[in-house]
Amino acid sequence: MTVAPVKHRVSHRISHRDRVEATILGEAVRQFAECGYEGTSIATVAERAGLSKQNLMYYFPTKQALYQRVLDNVLDDWLARMASLADPGKDPGDVLRAYVRAKLTFSREQPLASRVYAMEVIGGAKLYADQIRRRVIPLLRADIAVFERWIAEGKIAPVNATHLLFAVWAMTQSYADFAAQMTLVLDREQLEPSDFDDAERLITGMVLAAVGLQENPCPP
Repeated sequence: MTVAPVKHRVSHRISHRDRVEATILGEAVRQFAECGYEGTSIATVAERAGLSKQNLMYYFPTKQALYQRVLDNVLDDWLARMASLADPGKDPGDVLRAYVRAKLTFSREQPLASRVYAMEVIGGAKLYADQIRRRVIPLLRADIAVFERWIAEGKIAPVNATHLLFAVWAMTQSYADFAAQMTLVLDREQLEPSDFDDAERLITGMVLAAVGLQENPCPP
């Protein structure tokens, strides 16, 4: 009998584990987004993922561990997209355009993940405050430092960078977190790519105008 090399067997196990975890996390994101942390049960996630509860708990021993992993993945994705703003060597206009585009792309591609994060924050970040302090705040401070350098170099007009970034977060994330309200107002089943294109033009214009880089935030 031929025995598979140890390296191959380990690689196969890792690949299987990754696939199972991805399935679990996909269903967990949906449940947490629709029902919140308290309203989500491990049993329901397991059933939707096609697993027994015991099998799911082999990968994630508790609901809090599963929730933590979901939020970690959300934050990893979000911060990776946001990293470009911390480069002071780039043109401010280009950086801000890319920043708005990245935030809207996240809302379009990961609406459920965005809602899970938003619900955690709206609830007071009771289970995830430490991670926000450790990972989001340092990046925000680095971004603010870039704004201050641009202002000192005369590249942009003086602006309260903290509140400008808060405004950008609110405007872009609303296309995920409040999409249900938007679709009701627009009388359609879902937001269309053209809605995100329109949002990008408008929000980018507003942000550039706020730092003195564009005279008209609302193109005809």
